[in-house]
Amino acid sequence: MCGIFGALLGPDAAIAPGLIDSLVRGLLQASETRGNEAAGLAVNDGRSVEVIKQAGSVQSFLANPQFGQMLDHARSSFQRVQAKEPGAVFACLGHSRMVTNGFQSDNDNNQPVIVPGAVAVHNGIIVNDEDLWKRHPDLTRRYSVDTEVMLALVRKHLAAGQGVAAALQATFGELFGSASTAIFLDDQPLLVLASNTGSLFTARNQRGSFLVFASERFILQELIAKTDLERQVGKLELGQIRARTARIVRLADLGTEELELPVPPTPRTPAWWELPGADRGLPVASLPNDGQPRPGAKLALHDRSKTRREVRRCSKCILPVTYPFMDLDRDGVCRYCRNWKRIQPKGKEALLQAVEPYRSKDGSPDVIVAFSGGRDSAYGLHYVKTVLGMNPVAFTLDWGLVTDLARRNQARICGKLGVEHILRSANLTAKRRYVRKNVEAWLKQPDVGMVTLFTAGDKEFYHHARQLRKETGIKLVIFCTGNMIEDTPYKTGLCGIREDDHGMTLTGLSLRNEMALLWYYIKRYLKNPAYWNESLWDTLKAYYYTFVVKDDFLYLFHYLDWREEEIVGTIRREYDWEVATDTKSTWRIGDGTGPFYNYIYTTICGFTEDEVMLSNMVREGHLGRDEALRRAAEYGRPRLPSIREYAQIVGFQCEEALRVINAAPKLY
Repeated sequence: MCGIFGALLGPDAAIAPGLIDSLVRGLLQASETRGNEAAGLAVNDGRSVEVIKQAGSVQSFLANPQFGQMLDHARSSFQRVQAKEPGAVFACLGHSRMVTNGFQSDNDNNQPVIVPGAVAVHNGIIVNDEDLWKRHPDLTRRYSVDTEVMLALVRKHLAAGQGVAAALQATFGELFGSASTAIFLDDQPLLVLASNTGSLFTARNQRGSFLVFASERFILQELIAKTDLERQVGKLELGQIRARTARIVRLADLGTEELELPVPPTPRTPAWWELPGADRGLPVASLPNDGQPRPGAKLALHDRSKTRREVRRCSKCILPVTYPFMDLDRDGVCRYCRNWKRIQPKGKEALLQAVEPYRSKDGSPDVIVAFSGGRDSAYGLHYVKTVLGMNPVAFTLDWGLVTDLARRNQARICGKLGVEHILRSANLTAKRRYVRKNVEAWLKQPDVGMVTLFTAGDKEFYHHARQLRKETGIKLVIFCTGNMIEDTPYKTGLCGIREDDHGMTLTGLSLRNEMALLWYYIKRYLKNPAYWNESLWDTLKAYYYTFVVKDDFLYLFHYLDWREEEIVGTIRREYDWEVATDTKSTWRIGDGTGPFYNYIYTTICGFTEDEVMLSNMVREGHLGRDEALRRAAEYGRPRLPSIREYAQIVGFQCEEALRVINAAPKLY
């Protein structure tokens, strides 16, 4: 989830000391696309390891006078190496952080992480870190960041008399999740590079006097292209710390030892509703049953279950009459059921034919898989890797509202499959501010058609996917969408636009409807000046990337049947895919926006996104109507913990927002 990097220079690396500045700065700046919430650097001169780290952007870190002092230290240590002083080395490692656990406000949680006997940088999430602390009660925990337990385990095994290689293997044999790491040990002149995903790349010269590493191949390619490295150190050969391997590098002469890392067994954590004696209903301790705040509660959540039950619904599916462009015939059957065409995916053989021209012959990456960590993309990455037998790179855009649950699931899947994970991190602070301004604008004039502005920022995914295709040279990009069961045409329907038969591809809207949608937004912007804020550029880009730029992606579920039980069962069984604790639905649990906008939809419109999906499942014969109604009642209950978390992250007053939503005119 973060960017890690570093460099080692031997005595024969005849470079100008000034190049160290551009080397370190270049690596930091190139890595900030993977995280920009904290940054740090460690320099090993053979006598000690000096560390500087701080919360905030990479740019603020570069401007810190202490960083300048660190560069001075780095240059002097390399000069000692060039002078061949006994014991002198030059090695550095650094980190650009996207916070996943351990608040960056506590600088101990920022990286490089320091424990007695070791300093390390880590990219990824160790999902079972809490279990490991319990399993090893002899270890002392000081921080909140998951990296600490990995370092503590390495030091424990070393103290027990194991060599570095054996200590690494024993440690990775217990780690579940994703981990790419670089480690300095205080009692051994070594640099350890290890990864269970392959998200770690190296560039080494032929003389073996220079080594640089980073989280992505493209970062190294750009560094080589923009600096004078190859003229000074010679031709650089790009390589990879392959998934489930490690490389131990001697600092004195840059000699290496390669080793394989084990794959730990997949834990099986039951969902909260699967536990013996668990209440089969949703946990409702924090939710009012009657629509009234509990004693001492600050939030007035309205559970609309009773009201929604009274709304007339289609006699075949479960859509209410409040659904856009709804009409019922004499038998009470809605127009969507009457006009429904059975979903007929193209099939596995057609999929194999579509991907075959892109399949690599040498095991190199041959497909980019858009990867949110949700159930669709988790199963999709599994399918592409294990069934299609391709060599995927997983790609995620963190636009500010990806949940920690989704991030943990990303780590589970990539770690177990050994798949490189490329992350692009937006300016999270800015993105969340943009969302807040649109939420606040919406609250001034509630309009259900404008709810989609809350997610405008995530549409940059299309742009970044295309950009990544250029960077990597991988031509095939697979989106794990296209599942018509999850089609949500009501979002344009609430804007007064009848759905197109667009096959679950937003970009498939007709030109006429694209223009109608644009005109709808223009009118609302003119009516509500609060929308004219700094988020406007994101909104315009979202429209452009979605509707203007040619769609040239492959949609996995245009080819495969959607079988929810099989799909969710597979990722739960194979990867311990994590579920939410405030809903039984497994849809939209990785996007913090979903609980909030579904509360708006159910409160104002009388239905949720899940009901649209469940109605499609009824039409396809996956569910009976009674079961769909039962699930709708479970899925549609307000998700207070998630709504509260969303408000906190975005930065608006949750109580006031709920008051406005509860008071807004209803469609029923």
